[in-house]
This record gives sequence, C-alpha cells and structure tokens, in this order.
Amino acid sequence: MYTVELKYSEEPAAPPHFLKLSSNSFEEGDFDENFYQKSQMVFRKGNTPRGLFYIKSGRVKIYKHGSDGKEQILTIAAAGRFLGYTDLLAQRKYTSSAMSIEEAVIVFIPKEDFFKIFKSNEGSDYFTNLLCKDLIEAEKKMVSMAYTPVRGRLAEGLLELVDTYEDHEHKIELSREDLANFIGTAKETVIRLLSEFKSEKLVQIQGKYIQVINPQGLSKVNSLYS
Repeated sequence: MYTVELKYSEEPAAPPHFLKLSSNSFEEGDFDENFYQKSQMVFRKGNTPRGLFYIKSGRVKIYKHGSDGKEQILTIAAAGRFLGYTDLLAQRKYTSSAMSIEEAVIVFIPKEDFFKIFKSNEGSDYFTNLLCKDLIEAEKKMVSMAYTPVRGRLAEGLLELVDTYEDHEHKIELSREDLANFIGTAKETVIRLLSEFKSEKLVQIQGKYIQVINPQGLSKVNSLYS
C-alpha cells in the first residue's frame, strides 16, 4: 500500500486567476501499487478509465498512432507524474496509450477515490494547475512540431528529457526509435543529428545512453529556430 502525496516540484505558468496549493502536500488514503515490466501496457487508447495512475518509480511513454500507423510519443512521464486524469475528468475513453519504457512501480487510485480527492479544495487546485501546465506544454509541442526544423526539435527534446532523467545523472536512456517518435522524425535522422551534436561537443554517446554535456549550446541551437 502507498500513500500518495500531491507535491509541486515546479509551478506551472498559469494565468493569474488560477490558484496555488495552499500547502506543500495533500494526502488521501492508501492505494495499491503494481510492478510493471519494461514495455508493459499501463492503459490503452479506447479503453474506459477505471481510475488514476501515479508513477512511483520508472518512466512511461504516452503515445498515439497516426493515420499512417506511425507512433507519436506525446510525452515521457517520470516518477511523480499522474497519468490519465484528463480522460477521467472528461469522462471519456482514453485518447492515448501508456506503456512503461523501463521497470516501473505505479500506484492505482480508483475512480471513486480520485473524484473524492478532486472535490476537495486542495485536490481541485492541484489538478487544475496540472491541467493548465499540461495544456501549455501540449500547445508548445504542437507549435514546435509544425514550425521547428528537426535539428531544433531534437535539441529541444533532449533538453526536456534531461529533466526527465535527472535521477540518472541526466543520462538519457531512450531507444533511437522512441527518440525519433518523440520529436516526430525518422530514426535515421536522429542517428545522424546525434552524431553531429557529438561532433559539436553538445552531447556524449555512451552505448545506449545520451548525456547532455552542453545544455547552453543545445538551448542556442533550439533558439535559432524559435
């Protein structure tokens, strides 16, 4: 059993009328935690949500498939993230799928308990802020996909993933295929651009790991196209 604490490590950039949490944490009951192997489904697009998922450890990719069948990764979620809350709030079937990309421990919060949390002042404030932050990030990514060349998207994606892998000394452990699906390009293009970034001393490649060694340089690459 696991007690879920709702905490902010980063306050989302929200309009002034959105409220902040009135305290540092919110606790609501004890819930079951489940172990997931690498590449195990957490939930699938089209299924009906039965509750909320909270990542205690590990990482999960949230993705969809385009009309051509190609996978598009919307985000890589790490420990401390909630999954599936937007579909629960909208009372609709899942609009995307979630799969673990490494071993993970995920807490399941039944639907009834989630709405008890959400109806409390603190829970409502928390998830309202979270929804706002996620909408801003989704809009930012949509604009990037539409207007930023792939070199800029890779720089931006690596900077985003650095935070996701902060517990791995910022060493990004993601397959080249998943990285390509994350920034919306071909695997071969990612391999070529990573080689360029390595030559420019922006990253180090250590087998399956990618380590950002010059985040300022990557930010400069990204800013050239923004």
